[in-house]
Amino acid sequence: MKKYKKSLKLVNQIQRIRSKNNKNWMDLLRLSLKLDHKSTSKILYQIYKDDQKISKLAKKLLSVK
Repeated sequence: MKKYKKSLKLVNQIQRIRSKNNKNWMDLLRLSLKLDHKSTSKILYQIYKDDQKISKLAKKLLSVK
Protein backbone atom coordinates (compact mmCIF):
# COMPACT_ATOMS: atom_id res chain seq x y z
CA MET A 1 0.00 0.00 0.00
CA LYS A 2 2.90 2.37 0.72
CA LYS A 3 4.26 1.88 -2.81
CA TYR A 4 0.82 2.60 -4.25
CA LYS A 5 0.46 5.87 -2.35
CA LYS A 6 3.95 6.98 -3.31
CA SER A 7 3.28 6.09 -6.96
CA LEU A 8 -0.06 7.88 -6.90
CA LYS A 9 1.59 11.01 -5.50
CA LEU A 10 4.10 10.96 -8.37
CA VAL A 11 1.34 10.45 -10.95
CA ASN A 12 -0.53 13.44 -9.51
CA GLN A 13 2.60 15.58 -9.78
CA ILE A 14 3.06 14.50 -13.40
CA GLN A 15 -0.58 15.34 -14.11
CA ARG A 16 -0.21 18.87 -12.74
CA ILE A 17 2.94 19.48 -14.78
CA ARG A 18 1.41 18.04 -17.96
CA SER A 19 -1.68 20.18 -17.48
CA LYS A 20 0.44 23.36 -17.41
CA ASN A 21 2.54 22.14 -20.31
CA ASN A 22 -0.55 21.32 -22.40
CA LYS A 23 -1.80 24.87 -21.88
CA ASN A 24 1.56 26.18 -23.09
CA TRP A 25 1.36 23.98 -26.19
CA MET A 26 -2.15 25.23 -26.96
CA ASP A 27 -1.03 28.85 -26.55
CA LEU A 28 1.83 28.18 -28.93
CA LEU A 29 -0.57 26.57 -31.40
CA ARG A 30 -2.91 29.58 -31.28
CA LEU A 31 -0.02 31.94 -31.93
CA SER A 32 1.27 29.80 -34.77
CA LEU A 33 -2.16 29.66 -36.41
CA LYS A 34 -2.46 33.41 -36.13
CA LEU A 35 0.95 34.07 -37.68
CA ASP A 36 0.99 31.40 -40.39
CA HIS A 37 -2.21 29.41 -40.64
CA LYS A 38 -1.27 27.46 -43.76
CA SER A 39 2.11 26.19 -42.49
CA THR A 40 0.70 25.43 -39.06
CA SER A 41 -2.11 23.40 -40.63
CA LYS A 42 0.40 21.35 -42.64
CA ILE A 43 2.45 20.61 -39.52
CA LEU A 44 -0.67 19.66 -37.56
CA TYR A 45 -1.69 17.28 -40.32
CA GLN A 46 1.70 15.54 -40.13
CA ILE A 47 1.41 15.28 -36.35
CA TYR A 48 -2.07 13.79 -36.78
CA LYS A 49 -0.78 11.18 -39.25
CA ASP A 50 2.06 10.19 -36.92
CA ASP A 51 -0.36 9.98 -33.97
CA GLN A 52 -2.49 7.58 -35.99
CA LYS A 53 0.57 5.38 -36.61
CA ILE A 54 1.39 5.40 -32.90
CA SER A 55 -2.20 4.44 -32.05
CA LYS A 56 -2.08 1.50 -34.46
CA LEU A 57 1.18 0.30 -32.92
CA ALA A 58 -0.28 0.67 -29.42
CA LYS A 59 -3.24 -1.50 -30.43
CA LYS A 60 -0.84 -4.16 -31.73
CA LEU A 61 1.10 -3.96 -28.48
CA LEU A 62 -2.07 -4.71 -26.52
CA SER A 63 -2.58 -7.95 -28.44
CA VAL A 64 0.99 -9.24 -27.94
CA LYS A 65 1.04 -12.18 -25.54
